[in-house]
Amino acid sequence: MGYFDYSLEPRRAILFEDVKSNYASIECRERGLDPLTTSLCVMSRSDNSMGLILASSPTFKKVFGKSNVGRSHELPFYPQNRKFNYSRWNKTHRDFYGNVEPPSEEYVKFIEDWARDTYIVPPRMGLYIQSNIQVLEILATFTSRAEIHPYSIDESFLDVTESLDYYFPDEADYYKKMDLMAQKIQRTLYHQTGLYMTIGMGDNPLLAKLSMDNYAKNSQNMRALIRYEDVEEKVWTIEEMTDFWGISKRTKQNFEKIGIHSIRELANADPDMIKREMKTMGLQQFFHANGIDETSIHDHYQKASTSFGNSQILPRDYTRQEEVEIVLKEMCEQVAVRLRKEKKGATSISFFVGFSAKEPRKTVHATRGIEPTNSTVEIQQFVLRLFRERFEGGVVRQIGISASGLIDAPFRLISLFDEAEADQELKRQHQEEKIQEAMDSIRKKQGFTAIQKATILKKGSRAIERSRLIGGHSAGGLEGLN
Repeated sequence: MGYFDYSLEPRRAILFEDVKSNYASIECRERGLDPLTTSLCVMSRSDNSMGLILASSPTFKKVFGKSNVGRSHELPFYPQNRKFNYSRWNKTHRDFYGNVEPPSEEYVKFIEDWARDTYIVPPRMGLYIQSNIQVLEILATFTSRAEIHPYSIDESFLDVTESLDYYFPDEADYYKKMDLMAQKIQRTLYHQTGLYMTIGMGDNPLLAKLSMDNYAKNSQNMRALIRYEDVEEKVWTIEEMTDFWGISKRTKQNFEKIGIHSIRELANADPDMIKREMKTMGLQQFFHANGIDETSIHDHYQKASTSFGNSQILPRDYTRQEEVEIVLKEMCEQVAVRLRKEKKGATSISFFVGFSAKEPRKTVHATRGIEPTNSTVEIQQFVLRLFRERFEGGVVRQIGISASGLIDAPFRLISLFDEAEADQELKRQHQEEKIQEAMDSIRKKQGFTAIQKATILKKGSRAIERSRLIGGHSAGGLEGLN
């Protein structure tokens, strides 16, 4: 099978854990509800609303056929009154001739009954972060912190190779020890937090992640294993290429262009052809399709940021250009602060403006190169100029900006053709930098809103509301428990 001698590959006891329906499970726990049988979704409604669904319980997903992320208008019921959403049904159940087949009375009753029993709660990001810290502390009792690599707020890789003999000295079967370790972690987490954990196991990080994504989530005991010996049976048979870790829709399309339509075909393709057509990233996916991943959990590295961005869905329709520009300037300031904190300067700026669903317009966006800068004023001026060139009016609901092409600061690119002018420009930059440094220092100690411009008092400003959020959502208190 394949090109590889797996006896030459490193074989470690790697686990990939995922707290099942994390945000929704935490909300169930806080209410004394069973996370597996309760219908609950976490929906951001009070701020950047339009009913953004951030997380949902397994029962909610099963009953309403929804994944974690979505919009309230996509649900088969109206969240406000829990009545059947006939408008949504009519849009999604038209035949070739445009005729609509009405839902059965039994189905409408089924949806409305479950809707009435469903909890719709606002996000509490502060609570979720505290829960994540507790989970990591529990994991650290099974292996050293150096062997734990957080992947997201509710997922982590663990290398438990050295812990197996300590916990299970009487068990001879290596993979049985792995399963017992995963089971012990699951039980400990449940007893201490009330949360369920799904765990994928593998001989390397890749196999553990594939095991969790494609098998453990559908397993009754929420555990699954992929060894090197299982690659042909469990990796090559993954049906959707996009279900494979690291293969996006675009990557899948690129593989299809060179005649590769499945993971099996990728694993058995000519690596020289893949490298020639898809460069290093394509070749890496060839190795992954064969179960090869020599990454070590010990290799904790921070991926260098290639851009700093800021985007938000507005709490209402913005119809006045002045209000849109206020928000753009506030977002520019936040990006500039991040650039200065990381001692970076941007050489490219982009923005986009999305419109209300009531107004079917194409998103306006543009990107331009600039002289390196992390100046709030310069970034604001450039973005506003770019925005005014492209924006032709409309009802705005979403805004975003991005600073990319980052280089290390300090940097000076001032024309020396006119020495007097250059000297004046240096003085201006130096004075502005001193002011920005003072403001950044105060904000670091007292919070971002400790110093604000008078525009926060204008209608449309979002600076204060955004400062109260974590990850774009409410940090949360004890509200929403009813």
